[in-house]
Amino acid sequence: MIEGLAADAVRLAAGAVSARELTAYALECIERDTLGAFRVVRAEAALAEAAEADRWEGERPPLLGVPVAIKDDTDLAGETTPYGCRGDHRPRTQDSEIVRRLREAGAIIVGKTNTSEFGQWPTGETAAFGAVRNPWSAQHSPGGSSAGSAVAVAAGMVSGAVGSDGAGSVRIPAAWTGLVGLKPQRGRISVWPHVDPFYGITVAGPLTRTVEDAGLLLDVLTGSHPDDVYRPPAPAESYARAAGREPGRLRVALSFRTPFGVPGKVDPEIRAAVLRLAGVLTELGHRVFPADPTYGLIGLSFLPRGTTGVADCLGEVPGADPEAATRTEAFLGRHIGRRLLPAARRAEPALRRRVGRIFERADVVLTPATAQLPLEVGALQGLGWWDAGKLSVAACPFCWAWNVVGWPAISVPAGLSGAGLPIGVQFLGRENDEATLLMLAAQLQVAEGWPDRRPLDPATA
Repeated sequence: MIEGLAADAVRLAAGAVSARELTAYALECIERDTLGAFRVVRAEAALAEAAEADRWEGERPPLLGVPVAIKDDTDLAGETTPYGCRGDHRPRTQDSEIVRRLREAGAIIVGKTNTSEFGQWPTGETAAFGAVRNPWSAQHSPGGSSAGSAVAVAAGMVSGAVGSDGAGSVRIPAAWTGLVGLKPQRGRISVWPHVDPFYGITVAGPLTRTVEDAGLLLDVLTGSHPDDVYRPPAPAESYARAAGREPGRLRVALSFRTPFGVPGKVDPEIRAAVLRLAGVLTELGHRVFPADPTYGLIGLSFLPRGTTGVADCLGEVPGADPEAATRTEAFLGRHIGRRLLPAARRAEPALRRRVGRIFERADVVLTPATAQLPLEVGALQGLGWWDAGKLSVAACPFCWAWNVVGWPAISVPAGLSGAGLPIGVQFLGRENDEATLLMLAAQLQVAEGWPDRRPLDPATA
């Protein structure tokens, strides 16, 4: 059985299981999967790499022999990177920095996971590769765009996975599948060969079952490539170590406000879950009080980056055959977004100062991770760009503003709905302060015990 990054690394080091046995188990789960998590499975290569891990001598890397997955926007030598879009794709000749660091840590990459086309939507459905389904309810979406990565972890196919987050694409699927999803500080994890993906709004981040695992995976992935545009200062301590420390008494701002012009209706069960956890935090000794970040017109900085980023992605795919909504987004990016992009970038320092005033009163901001429970599979099918965008923003209005400012955020489980669907809450942090988020989330994990909650077996979902 897959237990998680840290637990599986301990089992492997103790000889309780071999890397080949654990990898073979992961591959068996993937073979039985009916949820559509993976686009590419590296069965032969993964087993060979696992056999090499079993022959390792000397000091053990932190993830030696542990099976993991990467999102299909991440380059892996010998495999294509279609990012959900049909086209004349060619295998990559070089590993991305994420893959290089995972290999250096000894992890076994068993495959690449499905995503929505160019990460645009909070689902994992594409015309090219089908739909990803939620292991808690196969009729529902797991969220996206890091849909397959979330499902692979939630359904116990891998010990942990890497996703990317440009508007909540790690945090949303974490919320809808009962996982921990961490969006780190912009630039904390190098996504080379991309040096400024989606003009600063997109980062890579861990999807894991526990906060400890999120800290461990962040430690493994942290670091800059010489070509990176963003190079934040090195952390003061290991993130895994931070996840094991007490946070002290924190000031927690409770907020249900969405940015200007964005729907703010929250499902009553989600609101109740957020308020319940606010009460738990109070019992843990924190001061929780209502207060909202002042977002201003932050959407005007987000939209040009998003549309232009999609136009860039589409332009890099020879023979691309995108979905209709993608064609519209790319058109807007080429003809409007690109013209507005310089102004959007210039506005960011003022937006950061404005939003950051909340940290004069608070150490962390608590919000819902999403406004709605998981969408049904096919909810966006057949919709044009405008209608799909309205539905997506109404369902997921709370994450994307933190992509504009570039600061860290984490989604953690908050229980289940009456129908048994996962609910998540989000902690928003100040610049470069992943450590506080991990400390607070780990303390809440002990109080809530969410790692013990597991969905259906992937073979029967």
